[in-house]
Amino acid sequence: MRLIIISGLSGSGKTVALHALEDEGLYCIDNLHLGLLPAFVENLLSPKVKLYDEAAVGIDARSGIEELRRFKDILEDIRTRGVQLEIIYLQAEIDTLLKRFSETRRKHPLSRKGLPLIEAIHLERSLLAVIAEHADLTIDTTRSNVHQLSAQIRERIGRSHVGSLSLQFQSFGFKHGVPGDSDFIFDVRCLPNPHWEPRLRNQTGLDPSVQHYLASHPMVEDMYHDIRQFLQTWIPRFEAENRSYLTVSIGCTGGQHRSVYLVQRLGDAFRDERGTEITIRHRELG
Repeated sequence: MRLIIISGLSGSGKTVALHALEDEGLYCIDNLHLGLLPAFVENLLSPKVKLYDEAAVGIDARSGIEELRRFKDILEDIRTRGVQLEIIYLQAEIDTLLKRFSETRRKHPLSRKGLPLIEAIHLERSLLAVIAEHADLTIDTTRSNVHQLSAQIRERIGRSHVGSLSLQFQSFGFKHGVPGDSDFIFDVRCLPNPHWEPRLRNQTGLDPSVQHYLASHPMVEDMYHDIRQFLQTWIPRFEAENRSYLTVSIGCTGGQHRSVYLVQRLGDAFRDERGTEITIRHRELG
């Protein structure tokens, strides 16, 4: 059986993620107390109840500090039962979380007894640190809307095959912030920038004219081949450690041209080599 634990900061999209997995056919429960997780797993494994081979549960800080301290032991107990366990942790920048709570006018689950919202967020982050530490995949939803996050969850988690590595290539712009959900980050701002070509400025790395411009520079080709060779060498090492998810992020200044071009090329190349467990995301292109 495959069990996915969805956790993270309130307002980061845990419920959206669970709904996306439910649409993929997983049996989902939101806000399950961590102390009840072993009994839930035992029930799912029972021959009388076994209707689902895949399930997902939402775990948050309301489980309490004592149960969260036992998180590692609970995981080990579940794994001894032969369960394929994956932990997905969602996070977002503080300003984004404050804005989301302001827009929805919802109360933070830890803001009782007059605790200010920002202090509740910091307390929650501290309580959930043990889950974040054991996460197989961390997703930063700061710049994702509901539909983008839902699509990302379906692509990376809902449709992934047990035992295979889900590899994501992501382009971004440094001026918009470094993505916090990356395993590898490559800075390609040293490459020729199409932004300074007036005819290319309003295009992206997905447009043929930009691709032709970048491919004509030997420095760009060298960067592409070096990154590809590095990943071909080291990705198998991560697979040997039974990693389920790996995110490779490539950044240029604005996330429109150089990073998009290289991510698209690398994603297509590794998809040809490895099959279908490859996703491509251009963060600044929405």
